[in-house]
Amino acid sequence: MRSIWNGSISFGLVSIPIKLFSGSEDRALDLDMLDSHDGERIRYKRVNEKTGAEVEWKDIVKGYKKDDKYIILEKEDFENANMKKSKTIDIEQFIEESEVADVLFKKPYFVKPQKGGEKSYSLLRDTLKKTKKLGVATFVMRQKEHLSLMGVYKDALVLHVIRFEDEIRDTTELELPKEKPAKKELEMAISLVEQYTEKFNFGKFKDVYNKQLLKIIESKGSGKKAKSEKFESKATPAKDLMAQLKASLEKRKKTAS
Repeated sequence: MRSIWNGSISFGLVSIPIKLFSGSEDRALDLDMLDSHDGERIRYKRVNEKTGAEVEWKDIVKGYKKDDKYIILEKEDFENANMKKSKTIDIEQFIEESEVADVLFKKPYFVKPQKGGEKSYSLLRDTLKKTKKLGVATFVMRQKEHLSLMGVYKDALVLHVIRFEDEIRDTTELELPKEKPAKKELEMAISLVEQYTEKFNFGKFKDVYNKQLLKIIESKGSGKKAKSEKFESKATPAKDLMAQLKASLEKRKKTAS
């Protein structure tokens, strides 16, 4: 794996030199965009808006528009905005794991110690394991400040980049239902959840969609028409809710026995 960020973790006066590695990968198939008329590949070009001429990557800079003019920013400007945050993942507090809403999580990064940081790395990792807490930290990567949580996955420290509060939309805009379920319906739904509750097995879940999409691609490549299953999702009518809950419980009992 290739590291994507080098710096250090700090908690209290302890500093740990580390490297960050992407902790996840995109499983989507690599699909290209083609012209429907002749099947030729579509290419994007970076062009000057005024002249229409193509611009090479080495000649591209970033700018901030102010009063109809652009202020050009150099690489040093981004680093100098906050040198410490560009080089340090600063743990500012610790929280209980249960305090964090799943909607905040964006992307995980694995953390590896650099030479000389092995002992302090192990200390932080084992402390987080024993206390079952997460470290709340901020740092800058790719010219953007990130809010993050430092935790442990297996034997590795993992940095979860999370969203800032102002990045989460207000749920009041959704106009959510205010109806309360009947007592018996709620009790039966809770019973159904209990029936389906089991220890989480990470390896049990596979990416089925990509596999099926690849079959369709292979079928089309050999000139065959791929088989498709019809599926239509319908809402359960309120009057049938109790009956469907009962049927769900019976089905679960049969599969579990």
